[in-house]
Amino acid sequence: MVSISQPLNFLLPDDLALHIAERARARRLAADLTRNTLSARSGVPVSTIRKFETTGTIGLVALMQIADVLGCLNDFLQLFPAKTALTLEQYAAPPRKRGRK
Repeated sequence: MVSISQPLNFLLPDDLALHIAERARARRLAADLTRNTLSARSGVPVSTIRKFETTGTIGLVALMQIADVLGCLNDFLQLFPAKTALTLEQYAAPPRKRGRK
């Protein structure tokens, strides 16, 4: 079922990872940081940063360490938002389950 309240997203997880990596690289360059400087400030090895920027592959903790240096750590709070409350109609008459009367 497609939700009307959210825009359609045709990105696959690998595509999204590359998109995030490109945005992180752009943010690093805009801050005039080299990979070495970002590594020193974040504690993430240069090789991990290089791999992330080229493939999108990185561990969550390392990504959060990089995000912290780039001023984006609080953006992780937007992930996995709480579900919205049911409408009165949905609460009063929940959908029937298959095979039950």
